[in-house]
Amino acid sequence: MGALIEGVRRIAVLRANALGDLVLAMPALEALRRAYPRARLTLLGTPWHARFLDGRPGPVDDVVVLPPISGVSSAVGGHEAPKSLFKELREHRFDLAVQIHGGGRHSNPFIKAIGARVTAGLCTPDAERLDLWVPYVYYQHETLRYLEVAALVGGTAEAYEPRIAVTDADRAELARVYGEPPRGLVALHPGASDPRRRWPARAFAEAADRLGRPIVITGVEKERKVIEEVATAMRRPAVTAVGTLSVGGLAALYERCDLVISNDTGPRHLAAAVGTPTIGIYWSGNLINAGPLTRTRHRALISWTARCPVCGVNGHDLRLARCPHDESWVAEVPVDDVVEQAEDLLRDHRKI
Repeated sequence: MGALIEGVRRIAVLRANALGDLVLAMPALEALRRAYPRARLTLLGTPWHARFLDGRPGPVDDVVVLPPISGVSSAVGGHEAPKSLFKELREHRFDLAVQIHGGGRHSNPFIKAIGARVTAGLCTPDAERLDLWVPYVYYQHETLRYLEVAALVGGTAEAYEPRIAVTDADRAELARVYGEPPRGLVALHPGASDPRRRWPARAFAEAADRLGRPIVITGVEKERKVIEEVATAMRRPAVTAVGTLSVGGLAALYERCDLVISNDTGPRHLAAAVGTPTIGIYWSGNLINAGPLTRTRHRALISWTARCPVCGVNGHDLRLARCPHDESWVAEVPVDDVVEQAEDLLRDHRKI
């Protein structure tokens, strides 16, 4: 573990991406907070981070919302960072700037330009070096990767599974939109940003019918089609929650569930982080990077498919470009296995 940096009063952390990315980084943010309890910790993020973290207990004190910057706060369609942004960030007089955003090709020059006294983070072989750094090797669990970065500046982990606080405002939003959730509720989340990570709709429907529990199917508007496919395929009625809740409201909904069954996507991480048991459907490569670290309340059902079902391209070879096919790589996960794990978890649904 590295030594603490003396005189740290302001910390900037770059993590400007999606829901699951933030959740997986929470133990590292907590580690930085414990290492520097009197420092102000600022997340360099996006508008949704500011909305979600405003007033929420946790390690982040405030959020600086970045505009869409290529490779920094936007994966596609971004622009170069405006000079006025660097001027604004330098006025914060950060003592420590931490990059836990990615390999550093785009983010390391950005983080060095904000004028912090010390920089720390991740580096691929072709990325600009920071003052303190660890190598970015793709196949590593994201939470452990960011904890390695926190350790460079004296941060230590108290817990490895992320936790997110649910607020009274979250619960009030849930009550306004859906009233009182039924007892024994199970949530399904059949969407995922990458279609290859989606377990078939018919499989979600069959698993839900066999559990015989009240069901809510969650997702954002762009996932409406697959959500409706699941609801239509079910023999029993289900509530669909499509784009009706903020991230905080979704956290409150998951808090009231006995179980969440999901593809490998941000909502599964959110559900686990609020203390609800989860079942995640994972492709083997993604399990390494983003699977649950414990199994008492979180079960991972794994597809060992190694090649595209259409063209046969090897999914584990990072030197190969992504093929154009969107067929599921996790369809082989048996419904029987999901139901077995679900029934085991539902026998004791107490939150951890």
